[in-house]
Amino acid sequence: MDNSYKRLEKSSTNRMICGVCGGIGNYFNIDPTIIRLLMVIFGCTGTGIVAYFIAAIVIPNEGEGR
Repeated sequence: MDNSYKRLEKSSTNRMICGVCGGIGNYFNIDPTIIRLLMVIFGCTGTGIVAYFIAAIVIPNEGEGR
């Protein structure tokens, strides 16, 4: 039985700060630049900055927890 499923993980190769946007882009199979632009727009509210750093803490690095 194949246990292959997608996991949301921070990217270790496609990262600017913590790899959160790269990991989200990999998970949804879209360009991480689009995610970064959305995070910048969302970050202007102040809530986006908090959400990013919570995601950086909660989302595991690539290869961890397997």
